Amino acid sequence: MNTPTVIEALGLSFIYPDGKRALEALRFQVKAGESVGLVGPNGAGKTTLFLCLAGVLTAQAETLRVVGLDPRQHADRRRLPARVGIVFQNSDDQLFSTTVGDDVAFGPLNLGLGADEVRKRTTEALERVGLAGFEGRMPFHLSGGEKRRAALAGVLAMKPEVLLLDEPSMFLDPRGRRELIQLLGEFPLTKIIASHDLDMILDSCQRVVVLDQGRLVAEGATPAILGDAGLMSAHGLEVPYRLRG
Repeated sequence: MNTPTVIEALGLSFIYPDGKRALEALRFQVKAGESVGLVGPNGAGKTTLFLCLAGVLTAQAETLRVVGLDPRQHADRRRLPARVGIVFQNSDDQLFSTTVGDDVAFGPLNLGLGADEVRKRTTEALERVGLAGFEGRMPFHLSGGEKRRAALAGVLAMKPEVLLLDEPSMFLDPRGRRELIQLLGEFPLTKIIASHDLDMILDSCQRVVVLDQGRLVAEGATPAILGDAGLMSAHGLEVPYRLRG
């Protein structure tokens, strides 16, 4: 049985109002249930790509479909938050309510769900990320790892089909990083993980896409791509220690 395609981009480009071309004619697909790493140097266009897929920025493209929706179309864009979750680099940008429970409940409330369903989703999402009982905690009292989990819970409470994670291991200590990798491995969702932490990509993703200066320069199986010393060096990256001969 063929695995359905949940993300399809043909000729995806984006130019910022100041004329900077951030993405140039990208062509790629992501299948349901895949975990795909998105790597490249600073300024490669990784965050811009996420914002285009989530409908925050309006891209140009021959074809752009995300879970059957076109992020460029207003009606489809309004439906995307319930199906595509994005976790930003800095958890403090995502946690803004007085309590963790209010933060996690914010998305479901905006879907117009009833109070019982919102409470159920909030409880389930916090349990899923290992923060059961944290509803009354204040976000700014949490550790870096707990903040990242709380931000992830807020996305999971929406019950998305696709997770876009932007530098998820940033600001985490080694234990928090290990716990995050284990946690992500437990989610059967389709995931794209953008990160400079190539060891985490090696642990978490079966396939890798390499961006540089807004162009897709390589894609393929994770060990083959990340183990290619010439490719990595040419695009400002380093081969993970475990793959060095």
